[in-house]
Amino acid sequence: MRPLFLRLPRLAHTLPHVDLGVRETPVDEWTVDGITLLAKRDDLSAPALGGNKVRALELLLAALPSGHSLLTVGPSGSTHALAVAQYGAQLGAATQVITWPQETHDVARATASRLAALAQLTRARSTLDAYARVAVRRLRTDVRWIPAGGSSPLGAVGHVNAALELVAQLTRDAQPMPSAVVVPLGSGGTAAGLLTGFALAGVRTRVVGVRVVPRVVGNRWHVLRLARRTCALLSRLSGETLPAIDARSLEVVDNVYGGGYGHETESASRAAALLRSSGGPRLDGTYSAKALDAALARARSAGDDSVLFWLTFDARWMDGAPLRP
Repeated sequence: MRPLFLRLPRLAHTLPHVDLGVRETPVDEWTVDGITLLAKRDDLSAPALGGNKVRALELLLAALPSGHSLLTVGPSGSTHALAVAQYGAQLGAATQVITWPQETHDVARATASRLAALAQLTRARSTLDAYARVAVRRLRTDVRWIPAGGSSPLGAVGHVNAALELVAQLTRDAQPMPSAVVVPLGSGGTAAGLLTGFALAGVRTRVVGVRVVPRVVGNRWHVLRLARRTCALLSRLSGETLPAIDARSLEVVDNVYGGGYGHETESASRAAALLRSSGGPRLDGTYSAKALDAALARARSAGDDSVLFWLTFDARWMDGAPLRP
C-alpha cells in the first residue's frame, strides 16, 4: 500500500489492511499481430495467486480472526471466489461460496475444480437464487461477507493504490503516461479504483472498461458511482479533500461481450492465441482475452502505441505453479 500511503499519509493509521504479499508488478511492452502496446502485469501481483482480486482482499480481509468464516458469491468458474478461498485459507479462515452456472471453458473448468478443493460450495440455480441464499446465511450465521468481485469502496481502494503504483513506475522511468488503460469490466471494482487513482494522481489517462457481463451489472453509472464512493471513503479516512471524479475519463466498450458471461468469442480467442504464440502469458476467455482484443483494436484504429492493457488474470497455477493455502 506504499504508493497510497505516500500520497495520503494519514491512511497508514486509519486504513486497516493485511499483507498478502502484493508487490509492484512490471510494465511490459508487447507486440501482438503487429500492434505494439503496454501491459501492466497484474497477473504477477502476488507470489501464490496474483491477478486483480488480491489487491482488494488486502483491505477486505484485514483484521480477520483465525477460524472465522468468509462468505462470497460468484459464477461456477469465479476467479474472485478462488482468490477469497485461497487467501482466506492462508489466514486460517474457512470460505463458503454460493455459485451459479455459467458458460464454461478450460479456464473456468480448472478454476471450478480448484475452488471445490478449497471452499465449501453451495450451488444455486441462478444469480437471484444465490443472493437469496446469501441473505439467509448472513442473517443466520456469523460470517464476513465479501461482495462479488470484491467490488466495494473498500475493495476498490486496492486498485487506487495500483493506479498510483503505475504512475510512480512510469515517472521513475521517465516514461509518459498511457493515453488509455484498458481493463475488463465485470463487477467494476478495478475500473473504479483505477479511475479514482488516476484522478488522485492528477493524470489524464482514460480508463476503458471492456464489458464482460450483462449491461445491468457492468455500466458507466455503476463504475462512476463506485468511484465516487471510493473517493468519499478515502477523503473521510485521510482528512483531505480529493479531486472530483471526471466522468469523461471513463469509457465503456460493449462490442466484445459476446452475448454471455464466460462466452468465448472468436476474435478474443485469436488475440489470446497470438499473444501465447509470441511467448506471452495464457489469458482467460471470460475477462482478459476480451480486454486484450479491445486494447488491440483501439491501438490499431488510433495508431496509438501508448495504450496499456491491464492483465487481471493469473494463469501461472494452470501452467504448473503450486497453489496451496
